[in-house]
Amino acid sequence: MEQLCNLLDVLCPMHLTLDRTGHIDHVGPTLAKLRPGEVIVGERFLEVFELRRPQAVTRMSDLMALAGNKLHLRFRDAPRTGLKGVLVPAPGGGGGAVIDLSFGISVVDAVRDHALTAADFAHTDLTIEMLYLVEAKSAAMEASRKLNQRLQGAKIAAEEQAFTDTLTGLKNRRAMDHVLARVAENGGRFALMHLDLDFFKAVNDTQGHAAGDHVLQEVARILVEETRREDTVARIGGDEFMLLFADRMTRRRLEDISRRLIARLERPIVHGEAECRISASIGIAMSEDYPDLDIARMQEDADIALYASKHNGRACHTFYDISLRNAPYVGAAPPGRGEVTLR
Repeated sequence: MEQLCNLLDVLCPMHLTLDRTGHIDHVGPTLAKLRPGEVIVGERFLEVFELRRPQAVTRMSDLMALAGNKLHLRFRDAPRTGLKGVLVPAPGGGGGAVIDLSFGISVVDAVRDHALTAADFAHTDLTIEMLYLVEAKSAAMEASRKLNQRLQGAKIAAEEQAFTDTLTGLKNRRAMDHVLARVAENGGRFALMHLDLDFFKAVNDTQGHAAGDHVLQEVARILVEETRREDTVARIGGDEFMLLFADRMTRRRLEDISRRLIARLERPIVHGEAECRISASIGIAMSEDYPDLDIARMQEDADIALYASKHNGRACHTFYDISLRNAPYVGAAPPGRGEVTLR
Protein backbone atom coordinates (compact mmCIF):
# COMPACT_ATOMS: atom_id res chain seq x y z
CA MET A 1 0.00 0.00 0.00
CA GLU A 2 2.89 2.36 0.75
CA GLN A 3 4.29 1.81 -2.73
CA LEU A 4 0.87 2.61 -4.24
CA CYS A 5 0.64 5.81 -2.22
CA ASN A 6 4.06 6.92 -3.45
CA LEU A 7 2.94 6.41 -7.04
CA LEU A 8 -0.32 8.25 -6.45
CA ASP A 9 1.51 11.18 -4.84
CA VAL A 10 3.15 11.79 -8.22
CA LEU A 11 0.29 10.87 -10.54
CA CYS A 12 -2.64 12.14 -8.44
CA PRO A 13 -1.39 14.67 -5.85
CA MET A 14 -5.00 15.44 -4.87
CA HIS A 15 -5.84 11.87 -3.78
CA LEU A 16 -6.49 10.34 -0.41
CA THR A 17 -6.92 6.78 0.82
CA LEU A 18 -9.42 5.43 3.32
CA ASP A 19 -9.24 2.38 5.53
CA ARG A 20 -12.12 -0.08 5.85
CA THR A 21 -13.79 2.03 8.57
CA GLY A 22 -13.84 5.20 6.47
CA HIS A 23 -10.94 6.95 8.18
CA ILE A 24 -8.29 8.78 6.17
CA ASP A 25 -4.96 6.99 6.29
CA HIS A 26 -3.03 8.89 3.58
CA VAL A 27 -3.31 12.31 1.89
CA GLY A 28 -1.65 13.43 -1.36
CA PRO A 29 0.76 16.39 -1.12
CA THR A 30 -1.48 18.97 -2.85
CA LEU A 31 -4.54 17.97 -0.86
CA ALA A 32 -2.49 18.28 2.33
CA LYS A 33 -1.50 21.81 1.24
CA LEU A 34 -5.16 22.81 1.34
CA ARG A 35 -5.15 22.33 5.10
CA PRO A 36 -1.75 23.59 6.26
CA GLY A 37 -1.08 23.00 9.93
CA GLU A 38 -3.94 20.50 10.19
CA VAL A 39 -3.62 16.77 10.51
CA ILE A 40 -6.50 15.10 8.73
CA VAL A 41 -4.93 11.64 8.60
CA GLY A 42 -6.86 9.55 11.09
CA GLU A 43 -9.98 11.68 10.76
CA ARG A 44 -13.21 10.20 9.49
CA PHE A 45 -13.65 11.14 5.82
CA LEU A 46 -17.31 12.16 6.20
CA GLU A 47 -16.43 14.44 9.10
CA VAL A 48 -13.76 16.27 7.11
CA PHE A 49 -15.75 16.49 3.85
CA GLU A 50 -19.40 17.26 3.17
CA LEU A 51 -20.78 15.09 0.38
CA ARG A 52 -23.16 17.32 -1.52
CA ARG A 53 -24.12 14.90 -4.29
CA PRO A 54 -25.13 12.18 -3.79
CA GLN A 55 -26.52 13.02 -0.38
CA ALA A 56 -27.64 10.89 2.57
CA VAL A 57 -24.26 9.12 2.80
CA THR A 58 -23.41 8.45 6.43
CA ARG A 59 -21.46 5.19 6.45
CA MET A 60 -18.45 3.70 4.74
CA SER A 61 -20.68 1.07 3.12
CA ASP A 62 -22.79 3.83 1.56
CA LEU A 63 -19.62 5.48 0.30
CA MET A 64 -18.27 2.25 -1.18
CA ALA A 65 -21.57 1.78 -3.03
CA LEU A 66 -20.75 4.95 -4.99
CA ALA A 67 -17.55 3.48 -6.48
CA GLY A 68 -17.00 4.80 -10.03
CA ASN A 69 -19.57 7.60 -9.69
CA LYS A 70 -18.81 11.31 -9.72
CA LEU A 71 -18.82 12.82 -6.25
CA HIS A 72 -19.47 16.47 -5.45
CA LEU A 73 -18.07 17.50 -2.09
CA ARG A 74 -16.42 20.30 -0.14
CA PHE A 75 -14.55 20.84 3.09
CA ARG A 76 -16.75 21.31 6.12
CA ASP A 77 -14.46 24.01 7.50
CA ALA A 78 -13.53 27.30 5.81
CA PRO A 79 -12.33 27.87 3.23
CA ARG A 80 -15.02 25.53 1.97
CA THR A 81 -13.35 24.74 -1.33
CA GLY A 82 -15.60 22.86 -3.74
CA LEU A 83 -14.23 19.58 -5.10
CA LYS A 84 -15.12 16.79 -7.47
CA GLY A 85 -13.98 13.22 -6.99
CA VAL A 86 -14.23 9.58 -7.87
CA LEU A 87 -13.83 6.59 -5.52
CA VAL A 88 -12.41 3.17 -6.37
CA PRO A 89 -11.90 0.24 -3.99
CA ALA A 90 -8.31 -0.12 -2.80
CA PRO A 91 -6.44 -3.07 -4.32
CA GLY A 92 -6.02 -6.13 -2.15
CA GLY A 93 -9.62 -6.54 -1.06
CA GLY A 94 -9.06 -5.03 2.39
CA GLY A 95 -12.19 -2.92 2.26
CA GLY A 96 -10.44 0.41 1.90
CA ALA A 97 -10.75 2.94 -0.93
CA VAL A 98 -8.82 5.45 -3.00
CA ILE A 99 -10.49 8.80 -3.82
CA ASP A 100 -9.02 11.11 -6.43
CA LEU A 101 -10.13 14.74 -6.19
CA SER A 102 -10.00 17.81 -8.43
CA PHE A 103 -11.14 21.41 -8.21
CA GLY A 104 -13.28 21.45 -11.31
CA ILE A 105 -14.55 24.89 -12.23
CA SER A 106 -13.39 26.34 -8.90
CA VAL A 107 -9.72 25.82 -9.74
CA VAL A 108 -8.98 29.54 -10.22
CA ASP A 109 -10.38 30.37 -6.78
CA ALA A 110 -8.54 27.44 -5.26
CA VAL A 111 -5.20 28.49 -6.75
CA ARG A 112 -5.73 31.98 -5.30
CA ASP A 113 -7.00 30.84 -1.89
CA HIS A 114 -4.31 28.23 -1.33
CA ALA A 115 -1.36 29.79 -3.20
CA LEU A 116 -0.97 26.77 -5.47
CA THR A 117 1.60 26.60 -8.25
CA ALA A 118 2.26 24.37 -11.23
CA ALA A 119 4.32 22.10 -8.96
CA ASP A 120 1.15 21.21 -7.06
CA PHE A 121 -0.42 19.53 -10.09
CA ALA A 122 0.54 16.43 -12.03
CA HIS A 123 2.61 17.25 -15.11
CA THR A 124 -0.09 15.79 -17.36
CA ASP A 125 -2.93 17.66 -15.63
CA LEU A 126 -4.73 19.91 -18.11
CA THR A 127 -5.37 22.28 -15.22
CA ILE A 128 -1.96 23.82 -15.88
CA GLU A 129 -2.87 24.67 -19.46
CA MET A 130 -6.21 26.03 -18.32
CA LEU A 131 -4.51 28.24 -15.74
CA TYR A 132 -2.15 29.56 -18.40
CA LEU A 133 -5.15 30.36 -20.60
CA VAL A 134 -6.95 32.07 -17.72
CA GLU A 135 -3.83 34.10 -16.93
CA ALA A 136 -3.39 35.04 -20.58
CA LYS A 137 -7.04 36.02 -20.84
CA SER A 138 -6.83 38.07 -17.65
CA ALA A 139 -3.72 39.83 -18.94
CA ALA A 140 -5.43 40.53 -22.27
CA MET A 141 -8.56 41.83 -20.53
CA GLU A 142 -6.48 44.05 -18.25
CA ALA A 143 -4.60 45.43 -21.24
CA SER A 144 -7.91 46.02 -23.01
CA ARG A 145 -9.34 47.73 -19.91
CA LYS A 146 -6.33 50.06 -19.66
CA LEU A 147 -6.52 50.82 -23.38
CA ASN A 148 -10.22 51.62 -23.06
CA GLN A 149 -9.47 53.87 -20.10
CA ARG A 150 -6.84 55.73 -22.10
CA LEU A 151 -9.19 56.05 -25.09
CA GLN A 152 -12.02 57.22 -22.84
CA GLY A 153 -9.68 59.70 -21.19
CA ALA A 154 -8.58 61.00 -24.58
CA LYS A 155 -12.21 61.27 -25.68
CA ILE A 156 -13.17 63.17 -22.54
CA ALA A 157 -10.16 65.46 -22.93
CA ALA A 158 -11.09 66.17 -26.55
CA GLU A 159 -14.71 66.84 -25.59
CA GLU A 160 -13.65 69.09 -22.74
CA GLN A 161 -11.38 71.03 -25.08
CA ALA A 162 -14.20 71.40 -27.58
CA PHE A 163 -16.49 72.74 -24.86
CA THR A 164 -13.93 74.91 -23.04
CA ASP A 165 -12.90 78.51 -23.58
CA THR A 166 -9.12 78.20 -23.73
CA LEU A 167 -8.40 81.68 -22.36
CA THR A 168 -10.51 81.56 -19.20
CA GLY A 169 -11.04 77.84 -18.66
CA LEU A 170 -14.80 78.42 -18.52
CA LYS A 171 -17.31 76.59 -20.65
CA ASN A 172 -17.89 78.10 -24.08
CA ARG A 173 -21.09 78.89 -25.98
CA ARG A 174 -21.28 75.38 -27.41
CA ALA A 175 -21.10 73.89 -23.92
CA MET A 176 -23.74 76.29 -22.61
CA ASP A 177 -26.08 75.27 -25.44
CA HIS A 178 -25.75 71.63 -24.35
CA VAL A 179 -26.36 72.51 -20.70
CA LEU A 180 -29.43 74.57 -21.57
CA ALA A 181 -30.84 71.75 -23.71
CA ARG A 182 -30.37 69.28 -20.89
CA VAL A 183 -31.93 71.56 -18.28
CA ALA A 184 -34.91 72.25 -20.52
CA GLU A 185 -35.39 68.54 -21.15
CA ASN A 186 -35.36 67.80 -17.41
CA GLY A 187 -37.99 70.45 -16.81
CA GLY A 188 -36.29 72.07 -13.82
CA ARG A 189 -36.54 75.74 -12.91
CA PHE A 190 -33.52 77.94 -13.45
CA ALA A 191 -32.39 81.48 -14.08
CA LEU A 192 -30.31 82.75 -16.97
CA MET A 193 -28.01 85.72 -16.44
CA HIS A 194 -26.36 87.48 -19.38
CA LEU A 195 -23.39 89.61 -18.30
CA ASP A 196 -21.46 92.01 -20.51
CA LEU A 197 -18.38 93.95 -19.41
CA ASP A 198 -18.53 97.74 -19.48
CA PHE A 199 -15.50 99.78 -20.64
CA PHE A 200 -13.60 96.67 -21.71
CA LYS A 201 -12.77 98.17 -25.10
CA ALA A 202 -10.94 100.99 -23.31
CA VAL A 203 -8.75 98.46 -21.53
CA ASN A 204 -7.80 96.85 -24.83
CA ASP A 205 -7.21 100.20 -26.52
CA THR A 206 -5.10 101.76 -23.76
CA GLN A 207 -3.41 98.78 -22.06
CA GLY A 208 -3.20 96.28 -24.91
CA HIS A 209 -4.61 92.82 -25.54
CA ALA A 210 -2.42 91.19 -22.88
CA ALA A 211 -4.10 93.36 -20.27
CA GLY A 212 -7.47 92.54 -21.78
CA ASP A 213 -6.76 88.82 -21.56
CA HIS A 214 -5.72 89.23 -17.94
CA VAL A 215 -8.94 91.08 -17.16
CA LEU A 216 -11.04 88.34 -18.77
CA GLN A 217 -9.25 85.71 -16.71
CA GLU A 218 -9.85 87.66 -13.50
CA VAL A 219 -13.51 88.13 -14.41
CA ALA A 220 -13.83 84.38 -14.96
CA ARG A 221 -12.32 83.71 -11.53
CA ILE A 222 -14.75 86.11 -9.84
CA LEU A 223 -17.77 84.60 -11.61
CA VAL A 224 -16.79 81.10 -10.51
CA GLU A 225 -16.26 82.26 -6.92
CA GLU A 226 -19.70 83.88 -6.80
CA THR A 227 -21.55 80.81 -8.11
CA ARG A 228 -22.23 77.34 -6.79
CA ARG A 229 -20.89 74.02 -7.99
CA GLU A 230 -24.23 73.17 -9.59
CA ASP A 231 -24.37 76.43 -11.56
CA THR A 232 -22.81 76.92 -15.00
CA VAL A 233 -20.58 79.81 -16.07
CA ALA A 234 -19.65 80.27 -19.74
CA ARG A 235 -17.82 82.82 -21.83
CA ILE A 236 -19.99 83.15 -24.92
CA GLY A 237 -18.31 86.09 -26.65
CA GLY A 238 -15.36 88.45 -26.40
CA ASP A 239 -16.46 90.14 -23.15
CA GLU A 240 -19.83 88.42 -22.74
CA PHE A 241 -20.62 85.78 -20.18
CA MET A 242 -23.68 83.68 -19.46
CA LEU A 243 -24.50 82.21 -16.06
CA LEU A 244 -27.09 79.52 -15.47
CA PHE A 245 -28.32 79.21 -11.91
CA ALA A 246 -29.71 75.72 -11.35
CA ASP A 247 -32.85 75.04 -9.32
CA ARG A 248 -35.30 77.70 -8.27
CA MET A 249 -33.72 81.09 -7.56
CA THR A 250 -35.68 83.99 -6.08
CA ARG A 251 -35.46 87.47 -7.55
CA ARG A 252 -34.09 88.71 -4.25
CA ARG A 253 -31.27 86.18 -4.39
CA LEU A 254 -30.47 87.04 -8.01
CA GLU A 255 -30.45 90.75 -7.15
CA ASP A 256 -27.93 90.11 -4.37
CA ILE A 257 -25.72 88.09 -6.72
CA SER A 258 -25.91 90.77 -9.42
CA ARG A 259 -24.99 93.60 -7.05
CA ARG A 260 -22.12 91.59 -5.60
CA LEU A 261 -20.78 90.72 -9.06
CA ILE A 262 -20.92 94.34 -10.21
CA ALA A 263 -19.25 95.56 -7.01
CA ARG A 264 -16.40 93.07 -7.35
CA LEU A 265 -15.89 93.75 -11.06
CA GLU A 266 -15.69 97.50 -10.43
CA ARG A 267 -12.63 97.04 -8.25
CA PRO A 268 -9.46 97.88 -10.21
CA ILE A 269 -7.70 94.87 -11.72
CA VAL A 270 -3.95 95.27 -11.58
CA HIS A 271 -1.92 94.27 -14.62
CA GLY A 272 1.76 95.05 -14.30
CA GLU A 273 1.93 98.68 -13.17
CA ALA A 274 -1.47 99.56 -14.64
CA GLU A 275 -4.93 99.45 -13.11
CA CYS A 276 -7.65 98.18 -15.43
CA ARG A 277 -11.12 99.50 -14.62
CA ILE A 278 -14.29 97.88 -15.87
CA SER A 279 -17.81 97.25 -14.70
CA ALA A 280 -20.65 94.98 -15.80
CA SER A 281 -24.20 95.20 -17.09
CA ILE A 282 -26.54 92.27 -16.45
CA GLY A 283 -29.78 90.97 -17.94
CA ILE A 284 -31.78 88.20 -16.26
CA ALA A 285 -34.52 85.86 -17.46
CA MET A 286 -36.23 83.29 -15.22
CA SER A 287 -37.68 80.05 -16.50
CA GLU A 288 -40.70 80.28 -14.21
CA ASP A 289 -41.94 83.23 -16.29
CA TYR A 290 -42.44 80.97 -19.33
CA PRO A 291 -45.50 78.67 -19.36
CA ASP A 292 -44.01 76.90 -22.39
CA LEU A 293 -40.26 77.11 -22.04
CA ASP A 294 -38.41 78.14 -25.17
CA ILE A 295 -34.64 78.25 -24.59
CA ALA A 296 -33.94 80.43 -27.64
CA ARG A 297 -36.63 82.90 -26.55
CA MET A 298 -35.28 82.93 -23.00
CA GLN A 299 -31.75 83.70 -24.22
CA GLU A 300 -33.09 86.47 -26.42
CA ASP A 301 -35.03 87.93 -23.48
CA ALA A 302 -31.97 87.87 -21.22
CA ASP A 303 -30.14 89.76 -23.96
CA ILE A 304 -32.95 92.31 -24.21
CA ALA A 305 -32.74 92.81 -20.43
CA LEU A 306 -29.00 93.32 -20.82
CA TYR A 307 -29.68 96.00 -23.49
CA ALA A 308 -31.90 97.73 -20.93
CA SER A 309 -29.10 97.72 -18.35
CA LYS A 310 -26.70 99.24 -20.87
CA HIS A 311 -29.13 102.02 -21.74
CA ASN A 312 -29.96 102.64 -18.09
CA GLY A 313 -26.42 103.78 -17.45
CA ARG A 314 -24.51 100.46 -17.23
CA ALA A 315 -23.23 98.87 -13.99
CA CYS A 316 -26.74 97.63 -13.14
CA HIS A 317 -29.01 94.60 -13.59
CA THR A 318 -32.42 94.25 -15.20
CA PHE A 319 -34.99 91.47 -15.08
CA TYR A 320 -36.71 90.76 -18.36
CA ASP A 321 -40.22 92.08 -18.72
CA ILE A 322 -42.46 91.94 -21.79
CA SER A 323 -42.54 95.75 -21.85
CA LEU A 324 -38.81 95.80 -22.66
CA ARG A 325 -39.53 94.48 -26.15
CA ASN A 326 -41.16 97.77 -27.06
CA ALA A 327 -38.17 99.86 -25.96
CA PRO A 328 -36.78 102.04 -28.79
CA TYR A 329 -33.25 100.73 -28.33
CA VAL A 330 -34.17 97.06 -28.92
CA GLY A 331 -32.39 95.92 -32.06
CA ALA A 332 -29.83 98.73 -31.93
CA ALA A 333 -26.31 98.23 -30.63
CA PRO A 334 -26.24 99.62 -27.08
CA PRO A 335 -23.18 101.34 -25.60
CA GLY A 336 -20.33 98.90 -25.07
CA ARG A 337 -21.76 96.11 -27.22
CA GLY A 338 -20.28 94.78 -30.43
CA GLU A 339 -16.87 96.21 -29.68
CA VAL A 340 -14.81 93.14 -28.86
CA THR A 341 -13.87 90.13 -30.91
CA LEU A 342 -13.37 86.73 -29.30
CA ARG A 343 -9.72 85.77 -28.76
